[in-house]
Amino acid sequence: MKAPGLLLILVAIGGRYTLDRAGFLELAWVDLRVIGLVMALVVLTLAYPARPFAGNVPEGWLVAAVLFFVFQIASALWAPPAARIGPQVLDLVLLIILVLAFYRYATSDPETVVRFTFQLLFVTAIVYALAAIFISGPGEQGRYSAFGGGPNVFARIEVLGVIAAIALFMLTGKKWPLLVIPLFLLATVLSGSRGTLVAGGAVAGVALLKLRRRLSAAAVGAAGAVAVIAVGVIWVLAPPEFTDLFQERFVEQTVQEQYLSGRTDIWMAALRMFADHPLGGSGLDGFYGLIGVNQAVEYPHNYLLAVAAEGGLAGLALMTASIVLWTRIVRGGGNRPQLTGLAVAAAVFVALSSLFSGDYYDSRLAWMFAAMAAAAALVPLSSHHAAPRPLVGVR
Repeated sequence: MKAPGLLLILVAIGGRYTLDRAGFLELAWVDLRVIGLVMALVVLTLAYPARPFAGNVPEGWLVAAVLFFVFQIASALWAPPAARIGPQVLDLVLLIILVLAFYRYATSDPETVVRFTFQLLFVTAIVYALAAIFISGPGEQGRYSAFGGGPNVFARIEVLGVIAAIALFMLTGKKWPLLVIPLFLLATVLSGSRGTLVAGGAVAGVALLKLRRRLSAAAVGAAGAVAVIAVGVIWVLAPPEFTDLFQERFVEQTVQEQYLSGRTDIWMAALRMFADHPLGGSGLDGFYGLIGVNQAVEYPHNYLLAVAAEGGLAGLALMTASIVLWTRIVRGGGNRPQLTGLAVAAAVFVALSSLFSGDYYDSRLAWMFAAMAAAAALVPLSSHHAAPRPLVGVR
């Protein structure tokens, strides 16, 4: 049954979607995340009653992750007066529910869940790209996004679309999903999100390095052809604003002026806050409460530095424990190396993107993909599931 996954993924992709964004200003208090999660939990409970799979399953990473989130919520007790406690606590509570529910869903049938998740992300990336280019258009800074979201979140969805296209090719052997990659890359560049491009390039580089000895000549040729076609299609079909945005954002600001949108100053402020509150941090949303409220900066734009500044060594220790335990589970791929590897690539990409932009709730896709990867690696292969297909294009 795919209904629980559809609801959970839509909630994750939709972000903080309140009805005022749809034009219903008097209903701005209605948070669709809450409604979506309640519906997802009901469907999930009815579709998959509690029935733990056999065997000793190491889920310490998930326990550590939940403890980390709970610690962040508890740190509201020593947060500064100007901190936005209510919205931040709600974000973290919903994040806990989202990750636990998605992990429960993923453990029910990892093969189906991984495939369905990437299918949905593939379609979502297409819809977002077309909406950004043909409906929303460039924003005030000339950067593209869709459905009222920010350019950085939009760019993450587009790069996840690239990963999804590759995943569908690997899982099905069908080449047509690769033909949409130029659209995703065009949309990513139009977003102007430099951090997302760096994160995506890093994941792609590591993946190629890991597979360098297994790639066949045909696979290398196909990848090269796709790259050439992607560049050609982008160059021919890109809107006129593409050249201006690329020249200004990536050439002039980044290369010539070395302008990083004030990120270095924000990050240094977060480091100083960590130095001032090394043990338990400044408390939930402490960065905004002490610095951002006076400088119009919402958050540190770096997940790791945000945890350090607001959670101190205690928060860093819990987060690190979860990551280390998770890495031990997914390393080597477990019971489904191919599916685990795809989910790991998506999780790592979002995690790296979080080092350049986003707050705690914006990390939700990283935690969800981490849960999917752990489920794929841990859940024993059942008799009614066929062995994983060999990686297409490698030998």
